[in-house]
Amino acid sequence: MSKSKRLIELMMTVNRKRKFTVKELAVEFEVSTRTILRDLQELSELGVPLYSEVGPHGGYQVLKERILPPIAFTEEEAVAIFFASHALRHYLYLPFEPESSSALSKFYYYMPGDVRDRIDQMKNRVDFFTPARQMKSPYLSILLEGAIHQKVLVIEYESREGQSSRQIQPIGIYASNGLWYCSAYCFLRSELRLFRCDRIHSAVEDTSDLEALDLRHVNLGNSDEVFQTQETYVNLYVELSREGLQRCESELWPLPKLNIREDGTGWIDGDIRKVDLSFYSKFFLGLGNEATVKEPVELIDRMKKILIEVMAKYA
Repeated sequence: MSKSKRLIELMMTVNRKRKFTVKELAVEFEVSTRTILRDLQELSELGVPLYSEVGPHGGYQVLKERILPPIAFTEEEAVAIFFASHALRHYLYLPFEPESSSALSKFYYYMPGDVRDRIDQMKNRVDFFTPARQMKSPYLSILLEGAIHQKVLVIEYESREGQSSRQIQPIGIYASNGLWYCSAYCFLRSELRLFRCDRIHSAVEDTSDLEALDLRHVNLGNSDEVFQTQETYVNLYVELSREGLQRCESELWPLPKLNIREDGTGWIDGDIRKVDLSFYSKFFLGLGNEATVKEPVELIDRMKKILIEVMAKYA
């Protein structure tokens, strides 16, 4: 193995390991310990943050803020990654705002000149549209950290009923139509709830004796199934025209089971939370004749009530 190839593989190896010894690396790469020591010195000079510990249980470690090894991209891959990151500029708030801007700048700067020229030509010809929102969501990072590290947070939340203090345990955050949402277990309601992040006015780690739940197996994809109960969920069945199906695909998330027919029409058949009936009533009314709600009766009654109020308003 050439020295340059060995250094690249060594960089990837030490980044992957939490702790290692020179002897372990020498055996793995089939070289002498002296060669490994020289290679580690070169990696250190290249910017890999290594530090050593002496003693019987010593060895080498890579600092937490480690530098990732170089990755070879094709031109098409590089352009795809650039525009995937570039699309995030539509969001005023991100859970990793400074890092995403810095990474995109580095990525663009180190590209060959002809690839940068190609990207410059494409910037005004391809985009991933996201509605521009002015609402503030400054607590995305702490919500995400709470989900990852199983922490209980105290938030000040503004709902239709007014502002209240809640103890929540975040499961994850997601963006939809330019807005950020946090799916979390609400200890006040003793159930899964969805919070609009721009309505969260503060978020700090809880310092009470409340014990966090073990939600390591719960994520955005399976949270509804994990917390589902007969008392809080109802079945939703909606017939959709072709346009109605397309609207649901682009605007409705998390989405109950969506089925598509060969002619382009479709239907929704899945369970939704009762607390979300108000949202679904307004959403399907907004689709007009492109959607026909069949179940549940509670949703149909809510839609009828809204229509009566609108007709009275414009009588």
